[in-house]
This record gives sequence, C-alpha cells and structure tokens, in this order.
Amino acid sequence: MEAEFIERGVKTKLIGFIIMVLGLLDCLLNLRGGLPAYEQYLGVILLGACVFAIGAVRGGRRSSAVAAKV
Repeated sequence: MEAEFIERGVKTKLIGFIIMVLGLLDCLLNLRGGLPAYEQYLGVILLGACVFAIGAVRGGRRSSAVAAKV
C-alpha cells in the first residue's frame, strides 16, 4: 500500500526548480554578454524559490486519509 501513496508536492517542487534554473541561466548569460542583471531576472529566481517552497510545504504535510490509517 505504500507504493500506491504518491508524495505530495513533487511536481510543484520540480516546476519551482526549473523556474529557478531558467532565471539563473538567463541572468548569467546576460552578465556574460556585458549586460547588467535586471530586477526581473532576480524576480524570476525568487518566484521559482517561492514555488519550490510551496511544494516543500505541501510535501511535508500528510493527507488526512493517510494520517487516519497510521
């Protein structure tokens, strides 16, 4: 029955990680090109961190059905 349980928040953490990596890559490529790092690039990185944190919080909680079985 443990194999049937899907951990919550995994997709949200993955999406947050991808957003953070894309923001970081965009920021680093602009710095390499000689352009300054604008606030929107840092905002994308922070947005990804927030989405990742939401997924981590969701993954830490157990559903009420699983808590009732334990």
